[in-house]
Amino acid sequence: MKVPFSQQATAMALCALSWMPMAQAFQCRPPTLATRIWSNEITSSLHATEEKSFVDSAQDVLQTSIRIVQESQKDGASFTQLMANVLAGDYDAKVTGAKIDEQIQQSPCVMFTWERSPSCVKALEAFEQMGITSQVKVVRLDDPWDQGNPVRAEIGKRVGKSSVPMIFIGGKYVGGFDAGVSDEAPGIQSMAFRGTLRPALEEAGIKLSTS
Repeated sequence: MKVPFSQQATAMALCALSWMPMAQAFQCRPPTLATRIWSNEITSSLHATEEKSFVDSAQDVLQTSIRIVQESQKDGASFTQLMANVLAGDYDAKVTGAKIDEQIQQSPCVMFTWERSPSCVKALEAFEQMGITSQVKVVRLDDPWDQGNPVRAEIGKRVGKSSVPMIFIGGKYVGGFDAGVSDEAPGIQSMAFRGTLRPALEEAGIKLSTS
């Protein structure tokens, strides 16, 4: 069974080496989650049988990741978007974009999540308290990572924020749980305080309890 040396491994390697000159050039820093994923990828690769050597595979992916970093910096991407792009690797933006469009139209409220993200957990709890969990479509971007990473990167490019959760109401991006990108998309917590969350959900077709 072949286990490819994934884009995640290289992205994490760049971050883990943030104290070294090459990584400093990319202005990377080592997030705990990223380092953990990188460690897991390295371990998997060491135990896998591959046509190319571990070093050759690492060099190939490193070159791709460096190219993506350079392209992202040229486009003015934020650090989080840059990392999302590297983790996503090369992907078909048109196909991924069509997939995203289809998913956000499948339910009045769609949330792209990571299962263990504290903000994602809080957002789900908020919807649970509103009694609408069954009407919210949850799309996990961490199961599996290799399919979720391109989606996260592409949404990030669209809306200007690559952190999760990414919440859409009525097909419109409204931010995450407690953060967003603008007054129109401030996150559902801010929308709730402003009194705009319930109207937005109802307008999208969500049935809310009157109690």
